[in-house]
Amino acid sequence: MTGSGGNLKELVLFVARALVDHPDAVEVSEIEGEQSSIIELKVAKEDLGKVIGKQGRTARAMRTILSAASTKVRKRAVLEILE
Repeated sequence: MTGSGGNLKELVLFVARALVDHPDAVEVSEIEGEQSSIIELKVAKEDLGKVIGKQGRTARAMRTILSAASTKVRKRAVLEILE
């Protein structure tokens, strides 16, 4: 079921690029397991605040969207924002 996980990665990439000032610096990698995936998001240092948002609201919203999308493909996905 490799195809479905790629969609989640693309989703995170799309949302992150829309939020930041340096969309070329956005990197998304996926560590895929049996039942779940860990999606790692890396952005330029000056864009980190934009991705996290005030009190983590933007990051929480991205995780909610990812959770809803991963439910559709019957897989659990976790978003990690790397510094």
